[in-house]
Amino acid sequence: MTLYINPVRRTARRRMLDEMMRDWDEDYSAKITFPIDVKADSDSFTISALLPGVHPDDLDIQIVNEIVTIAGEIKINRDESENYLLTERPSGKFHRVLTLPTPLDSNKVEADLENGVLTIFVPKAEEAKPHTIKINHK
Repeated sequence: MTLYINPVRRTARRRMLDEMMRDWDEDYSAKITFPIDVKADSDSFTISALLPGVHPDDLDIQIVNEIVTIAGEIKINRDESENYLLTERPSGKFHRVLTLPTPLDSNKVEADLENGVLTIFVPKAEEAKPHTIKINHK
């Protein structure tokens, strides 16, 4: 059996997919990405994010069920009258959504921003914590 793929049809499909992704990309205003580490313990998660140059007032952290959202803005003041040869430091809005494997207790979350590293301590919800079951012996 011979399978023939029509390159013209494939190109049209690929073009349509590229256009959809470009449209989605334009709607999504946050273009800055940042690295994150997530450490799981038996009763909590610790999230560390590298956010140099971000002021705590420019951060928004939200937790709903098992979803953690970190959003904010990096503000860099550049004088437009200056003659920059290179500008690599990112500026603008950022947004990151993490889905953790268990429900979280949003009332006990602690966050700290020190030396450009955001650390969020997120305890698991009580119903998500492991419980030891004592077995009765007769």
